[in-house]
Amino acid sequence: MPVTIRHRRGAAFAAPLVAILGLGLGGCDFDPTSIFAEKYKPEVVPDVPADKLYSDGLAKLEDSDYEGAVKKFDNLDKQYQYSEWSRKALLMTAYANYEGQKYDDAISASKRYLQRHPASKDAAYAQYLMAMSNYKQIPDVTRDQDRSEKALVALQELVQKYPTSEYAADAKAKIQITRDQLAGKEMEIGRFYLEKRNFPAAINRFRDVVAKYQTTRHAEEALERLTEAYWALGITQEAQNAAAVLGHNFPESPWYKDAHALLAQGGLEPREEKSSFLSKIYRTVTGKTASAE
Repeated sequence: MPVTIRHRRGAAFAAPLVAILGLGLGGCDFDPTSIFAEKYKPEVVPDVPADKLYSDGLAKLEDSDYEGAVKKFDNLDKQYQYSEWSRKALLMTAYANYEGQKYDDAISASKRYLQRHPASKDAAYAQYLMAMSNYKQIPDVTRDQDRSEKALVALQELVQKYPTSEYAADAKAKIQITRDQLAGKEMEIGRFYLEKRNFPAAINRFRDVVAKYQTTRHAEEALERLTEAYWALGITQEAQNAAAVLGHNFPESPWYKDAHALLAQGGLEPREEKSSFLSKIYRTVTGKTASAE
């Protein structure tokens, strides 16, 4: 009797399951695994040889299909991880993105390359791609110069880490251009404050130019503007000193002529103070002071 009760309960539980599945028991060839078969169909993707993927990527580059090239090199990197092919693919991904003007993607790929392969023979080139991807995005001086700062850091790292690389000379030239851009931004803000007669704020900007970017083309104007601002505040000693440093380092500059004429209005001449901030800056750069002559 206990066995019979369990048998009937089992049949009672089985009947609703059959009804839910919508299947009859009589006259049907029912395969209970068939309801799951389609969900787990394996997809077999044939392996593409690494050299074929690489060649395909190069062909895309040749056709200026940079997005297509990136896809090929990405696939190569994923399918052949931790191999020499993966290393090459990652570098070419950075290059293809750079050529396609996808500069942020080029920066990301270059950073990944340097993290994975810091001592490789192409590390200098990856650093160069990262630097140039920032450099290409430098805006005009009226806008935020965050890209200029990033480009400067990347270019300086290139020169410091890979001083004998074939990219070092170009990096040095672009460092000077980038520094000039940053100085130009400071000058723009300083001129704005000067026009608004906010002389202390103007002085801070012009001093920054002299302190950080004294080898740029903006340095001589910055020194003349300092002469103006100090003169306007009645700080004649600092005005004389700024003019003296300007005349010593840029004697033929029209900015020096303006500074000299401004002082002459008050019967004063340029005069250096050796202990001054400006004098120390240019003594470090040139090894000489205005009074050394």
